[in-house]
Amino acid sequence: MKCLLVTGARGMLATDVAREFSREFEVKALSRTELDITRTKAVSATVARYRPEAVINCAAFTRVDDCESMKETAFEVNARGPLNLASACNKYGALLVHVSTDYVFDGKAATPWKEDNTCRPLNVYGESKLQGEIFIRQAFDNYIIIRTSWLFGLHGPNFIKTMLDLSQARTELAVVDDQEGSPTYTRDLARGIRDLMAANARGVFHCSNSGSCTWFDLCSFVFEKRNITDVRLKPVPTTSFPRPARRPSYSVLDNTRFAETAGYRLRSWQEAVTDYLQELERSHQSIRAS
Repeated sequence: MKCLLVTGARGMLATDVAREFSREFEVKALSRTELDITRTKAVSATVARYRPEAVINCAAFTRVDDCESMKETAFEVNARGPLNLASACNKYGALLVHVSTDYVFDGKAATPWKEDNTCRPLNVYGESKLQGEIFIRQAFDNYIIIRTSWLFGLHGPNFIKTMLDLSQARTELAVVDDQEGSPTYTRDLARGIRDLMAANARGVFHCSNSGSCTWFDLCSFVFEKRNITDVRLKPVPTTSFPRPARRPSYSVLDNTRFAETAGYRLRSWQEAVTDYLQELERSHQSIRAS
């Protein structure tokens, strides 16, 4: 069985990626303690050891606000790390699949962002992720770069879990209503990655669940599905929550290239969130039963 190397193991996306590929590949999912992608020699030695068919890089420094005060760390993980992986993959003949972000764009658009639109990040996180993309493209051409947005999943913290937790302790929640994007379920993204690889795709692709909403819209939908009626949601502008890192106001991604290559579009964010909430409830029931 062919080997697949997944970095960032135990993270929200990497867990679903490993699960998605487990039937077709011998998956080696490595956490940061097992493989620090900022260490050039360690990366090369690991790829040489396993000789994978492909490396899927889910490792990243994603704490957007912390990136502003930890710029060196952000660039080490989000830029230097991908370069190390690209160099090793080039040396040992492996495909590199790298997960990037909608935050490479400045949000100043009225229509969904295409892969070849000009990137102008607003924050250090976006800058570091963009530099990672640039390093990969300069290193070789056997890569898939996948930009995605607003991830949620079972195996890590995310906006939906946070809002559900807050609903247990508060009677009113203020939620930003002037940032628009596409919530994306990590299970759906993992399938999208698999299908791009199956199509022998190369290059940059946008991949997110279909449709778009604001954070307020998303929270309202979640509370409606969960029948949470005793918490008042208040729409507020981004300026109500001053943060170290600026966020793009419009980061909806155009998934046309993905659809033309994979043969389908990811389902709507509403369908994905509904499925996710059901899975979340099942996991809670399982924990309670044990």
